[in-house]
Amino acid sequence: MVKQPTAETLKMLFSSAIRADVLALLLNSPEEKFYVREIANLIRKNPSGVKRELDNLEKMGLVFSHKVANLRYLQANKMSPLFSELKNLIAKSLGLPGALKTVVRTSGAKAAFMYGPYAEGEDVSTVDIFVIGASSVIAAGLKEIEEKFGKKINCIVIEESEFKLKKEKADAEMEKLLAGKKIMLTGRV
Repeated sequence: MVKQPTAETLKMLFSSAIRADVLALLLNSPEEKFYVREIANLIRKNPSGVKRELDNLEKMGLVFSHKVANLRYLQANKMSPLFSELKNLIAKSLGLPGALKTVVRTSGAKAAFMYGPYAEGEDVSTVDIFVIGASSVIAAGLKEIEEKFGKKINCIVIEESEFKLKKEKADAEMEKLLAGKKIMLTGRV
């Protein structure tokens, strides 16, 4: 049974910053299943507040959960009549950097930043991002962002150990990249 949205649902929806972060994470990764502590770590919020918001979102029919052993996994409810509208609303409100931040955090990256002309404030068709220690799931998320924002994303992914080695050896290209203007998406460099 699909729950129809009501005025009360909408009022409840926009009453919390934690809820907005949780929605951004889940709606931008609708195929992914997360457990409560994982979500809290990814959005850097208190687990008890995250759990409370997830319970509220589940009551509204925007997320659903299932238990595996003693872990409760949560996922966006793509069958909710509000799913696509909320996903678009969140993408618009977060903008390109916000959407990238969500995808990068979901990928498990240790650090990531935007660099190049976009980071310098130019309106360009290609956006450059540098990601340290991400998993392969990042590619699917970036493809969706490219389609949504109409920009090509040039992504360099490097292992954390390789990044540290280049930094220690004062690699000229790495120093130039790190010295330039950037928009941090997650972590520190």
